[in-house]
Amino acid sequence: MTLAAQLWTDNADVVADVLAHPFVRGIGDGSLDRDLFAGYIAQDAFFLESFARAYGLAIARSGDTATLLALAELLGGVRDELRLHASYAASWGIDMGGVEPAAATLAYTEFLLATAATADLGVVCAAMTPCMRLYAHIGTTLDAASAGPYAEWVQTYADPGFEEVAAVLEKLLDQHGGDSPAVRTAYRRAMRLELGFFESALAARG
Repeated sequence: MTLAAQLWTDNADVVADVLAHPFVRGIGDGSLDRDLFAGYIAQDAFFLESFARAYGLAIARSGDTATLLALAELLGGVRDELRLHASYAASWGIDMGGVEPAAATLAYTEFLLATAATADLGVVCAAMTPCMRLYAHIGTTLDAASAGPYAEWVQTYADPGFEEVAAVLEKLLDQHGGDSPAVRTAYRRAMRLELGFFESALAARG
C-alpha cells in the first residue's frame, strides 16, 4: 500500500464523520439552506486563495523539474475551482468581496501557509492532500441527481478530472514524503480541519 493510501485508510474515521455531517448530507439531498451554502462558498473561496499560495510556496522550493511542473498543474486546478466559485457568486448573488474569514477558515489557512513556508515538501504534500482526496471522495459518494440546486457542485468533484488532480498530489506525497510522525500529523490535522470547516459552515446559521 502506498503512503497516500495508508494515510487515507488511517483517517477513515474522519472521512466517515464528514460524510455523515448534516452540511454534507444537506448538499447531497439538496435540502441545505441556500444561505448556508452561499456562506460556505465565500469561505471556501477565501480558503482556496490560501491553498493556491501554498502551492506557490511549494513550487518555489521544489527541487526537480518534474515536481515543479506537477505543482504548477495543481495550481491551475485551484484556478478552475475559483472560477466555479465565481460562477456561483454571479448566479446566486454572493458577495465575494471583503469576505471575513471564520475562525475555522483561518485555522486551516494559517496551518497550510505555515506548513508550506517551513516544512519539508513531503510534509507540505501531506497537509494539502486531504482537501483534494476528500472532495473527490465526497463528489463520487454523493448523487448529483439528488442534490437539487447543488448538482453542479457535486458534479465538479465527481468529475474524473478532479480525481486525476487528487491522484497527482498523492503521487507527490508518495514521492517526497515518508512514513514519519510529521507527515502523519500534518495529514491528520488537515483532515480534522476539513471537518471543522463543514461544522463552521453549518454553525453559521446562528
